[in-house]
Amino acid sequence: MQHPSQSNIENLNNVRREAGRHFRNKKKAYLKAKIEELETNSKIKNVRVLNRGIIDFKKGYQLRTNIVVQDEKGDLVANCHSILARWRNYFWKILNVQHGANDGRQAEIRTAEPLVPEPSAFEVELAIEKLKSHKSPGINQIPAELIKAGGSTMCGEIHKHISIWDKEELPEEWKESIIVPMYRKGDKTD
Repeated sequence: MQHPSQSNIENLNNVRREAGRHFRNKKKAYLKAKIEELETNSKIKNVRVLNRGIIDFKKGYQLRTNIVVQDEKGDLVANCHSILARWRNYFWKILNVQHGANDGRQAEIRTAEPLVPEPSAFEVELAIEKLKSHKSPGINQIPAELIKAGGSTMCGEIHKHISIWDKEELPEEWKESIIVPMYRKGDKTD
């Protein structure tokens, strides 16, 4: 287009037509493959994957927006490190609430609860059976299905690892968690 002549304009139009034709063919091939995948999941009765595929198919292409968050002052922050710092501060305030006056000394915690006995291997086995499948794994990235599939060997090992009653303190790893903020409604940046 820098040198507008009749031949350059015709060449540009030809290239545009070819590009449009190419992308239409690619889209047809993609849609055909998606439909075949849905049919296969329907035939083998893989309902979970089939429903997820239908929902994704109905939604169509979703443009992913960049993540932008408001800081404490209300200014928009788009830098990855600033966003992580904002989330860290936000959850620190929520999860570490100080009740009453703090004079700098560690308060002794007393409870009226009797000492809880250590769980038996049978109780551990019952707890493992109650685990829900198809849920996100924790910090250790071990899904519930794998723990369930471990059988009695896995139950025994888990029972050994949760025997913390002698020490009367939680391991540091048990104090870690994964928090996934999910947008529900309102301002996405807040």
